[in-house]
Amino acid sequence: MTDLRLGSLVAECHGEGTPVVLIHGLGGTSNTFQPLLGALEGWQAIRPDLPGAGRSPLKPGLPGLKGLGQAVRDLLRSRNIGCAHFVGHSMGTLICQHLAAESPDLVASLALYGPILEPPPQARDGLKDRAAAARKDGMAGIADAIAQGSVAGAASPTVRAFVRESLLRQDPAGYASHCEALAAAEAAPHEKIRCPTLLIAGDADPVAPVAMATTLKEKIAGARLETIAAVGHWMTVEAPSRSAELLNAHLDAQRG
Repeated sequence: MTDLRLGSLVAECHGEGTPVVLIHGLGGTSNTFQPLLGALEGWQAIRPDLPGAGRSPLKPGLPGLKGLGQAVRDLLRSRNIGCAHFVGHSMGTLICQHLAAESPDLVASLALYGPILEPPPQARDGLKDRAAAARKDGMAGIADAIAQGSVAGAASPTVRAFVRESLLRQDPAGYASHCEALAAAEAAPHEKIRCPTLLIAGDADPVAPVAMATTLKEKIAGARLETIAAVGHWMTVEAPSRSAELLNAHLDAQRG
């Protein structure tokens, strides 16, 4: 495994072969996808920490989700990667959808965990409030709330600890900027998404419920929906084996 760097952006690269780009969600990092690496044997897995998250400091640039998507494009361009499979979680699924709609030649397929259509009005207001709280009080209270409220009730203490640590180690300013980016985000033009798409929903997900994934399935031509029982929003760590199994089958189906 090696680190890739482009300016302040840091990404982990593992393996060789056709590239698979994994884009984390709000409060996540490249570690969100650590449990999936076993499903990526024979592929080149590229896992960026988005600007403002994890090891990638927040730097001035194009604001909002458009800026985060551009950072991913710039990273791939620096590696001479013109086409890749994309995997997203939560906010990362919305970035992936926009990339697939706007740059169809870049996106060979999509696998979206906890897929988001766009935040409803109440969620947009909550994200703005959370951004203000992060800047004022830091991440401790937010980390505790997310670790309790975004996973299934049956989630193990280890899962809750992982989620709490992922949030707790975020830079408050970077996290706040991501909250604001998501609060302002709009749905992708789904009629422009033509690549094979797998949607993976947890049936106990309070953030991106199955109903939202079902709506996405209806909007994206040919999309498939898989539901994982008794799982909340952080399915890659709540149900790592099933999450990896679904990704492995999806990618195998794309092999030429």
